[in-house]
Amino acid sequence: MKKELNLMITPAEFPVPLIILPETDSTNNYLTQLCNEQQSAVREFTTVIAERQTAGKGQRGNSWESEDCRNITFSFVLYPTFIEARRQFILSQIVSLSIKEELDEWTKRISEKKICGILIENDLSGHHIGRSISGIGVNINQETFRSDAPNPVSLKQITGQEHERYLILANIMRRLKEYYILLQTDSSGNAANCIAERYARSLFRREGFHRYADADGQRQCAEGQALCHPFAAHALCSRLAR
Repeated sequence: MKKELNLMITPAEFPVPLIILPETDSTNNYLTQLCNEQQSAVREFTTVIAERQTAGKGQRGNSWESEDCRNITFSFVLYPTFIEARRQFILSQIVSLSIKEELDEWTKRISEKKICGILIENDLSGHHIGRSISGIGVNINQETFRSDAPNPVSLKQITGQEHERYLILANIMRRLKEYYILLQTDSSGNAANCIAERYARSLFRREGFHRYADADGQRQCAEGQALCHPFAAHALCSRLAR
């Protein structure tokens, strides 16, 4: 990895605790191990970003392609003990919205291309979520994709401009923190309803009927909101805390 970091924003100025790794297998693996070893010493919103990720996690065990020093591959931890396990999808909603709304500041032309992947791993404690680690990859400045993914795209490919990756990451985490605190401090349920409505308005192909392939490769047809998500790659995993 030859390129040196040239940050417009320093870790001290970052809106959440930030750990920058030159290389790791998976930021989700690194952060999970860190939380397991240090437990409560790892503060909420702690974010780990890797300049090179050798085994990034994707949906259903797939890997995530990312060129060194060109994109943002990161994970962050939350302790949303106030969220019931049956309502865990609200975490997916605020993560997705935080990324989409930041990317909307740069372009409205992502359309059917895949610019982002999200993997959320929740540890459940009783009927609530004890810990949630989200792993995210966003294609920022990569210009060539070599995997067999059918439709990858980067922000640079869309806009024709190089983008400051750490500034985008800081803005995503700033938005995420605002959404999360809004949920945490609202006892009426209005915040969750507003977030759900905003999420629904952001869904890709949210109207009409569209064809898709199921896990067996069979062509199916479903109404928009039954199969949509703001990004093409997303997975939500939960496991019982031991």
